[in-house]
Order: sequence, then structure tokens, then C-alpha cells
Amino acid sequence: MSDSGFRAGDVELVRAALRVAAEAPSTGDVPIGAVVVDQDGRVLAQAHNQREALHDPTAHAEILALRAAAAVHGDGWRLEGCTLAVTVEPCTMCAGALVLARVARVVFGVWEPRTGAVGSLWDVVRDRRLNHRPEVVGGVLADDCAAVLEEFFATHRSDIDR
Repeated sequence: MSDSGFRAGDVELVRAALRVAAEAPSTGDVPIGAVVVDQDGRVLAQAHNQREALHDPTAHAEILALRAAAAVHGDGWRLEGCTLAVTVEPCTMCAGALVLARVARVVFGVWEPRTGAVGSLWDVVRDRRLNHRPEVVGGVLADDCAAVLEEFFATHRSDIDR
């Protein structure tokens, strides 16, 4: 489902997103991390999910990272030439946001068959009707990214069952 193979640095980008997810405070948020880098590989922003912490349904890691990156990138809201790396395939909201931000590439870890919108359930980013279609690279460190989610949900579900 990827447009191309991994590039040099893609694994390290997803590793950085994994670190962001792992270092997030325990707020009940699903541990998803995102990193935005410019075309030279300079980190512009990083974020983790904060829906529970901020009581904000739009506070996904990708959205927070895109907002922060746009504030420092220097081209208004446009993130042309930038790469968004995230631990999990983006949902429809996040996929739409990265298209609108003109992100050049999205690189992610684990595919999300229930809500994924860059190739699994939907393919928002490659819809021919859109005027911008980023390159997609999925499955980078997929097992590592899946393990973080599995651990979270195993713990979260056992807390609910008590």
C-alpha cells in the first residue's frame, strides 16, 4: 500500500515518534507520537495525543504537530517539503489536515484497519480529486508501534474490568 519504499531516515523518524509517544505523560490518551521535519531533516515539531488531557476531540498527535510545525516553518500554514512521521496510520481528520497543510510525505508505523485513512479503510491522501497528494510510506517499525498500542490497550482494558 506504500507509494514507495523507505528512504534513508524514515526508520529514525518513526523511532523519534515512538520516543514522543513513550515520553508522554500518562493521561489516559492513546500513546501515539508524531514528528514533523522540514526538507533538510530539521525537527520542526513533535507531539503526542492529548484528547483526554485537553478535553479536545481534535487533539491528535498529528494535528498538534502540524499546528506547531506551521508556527515555526515560515510559510504560514503550508508545510511544503515537510515530512510527517507518526506511529499509527492517520485517521480521516489527520489525513485531511496533512493534505491541506501540503505535507510532502507521511511516514507511519502500524496500519490501522478500523480508522486508517491513508490506505487501510480509506485513502484520503491519494484521492485524485484533491490538488495535493503526499507520498505515503507505511509499515515502518510496524511491530514496535503495534506493541506500544497493544500494551496500552491491555492495561487500559484491565483497568476498566476492575
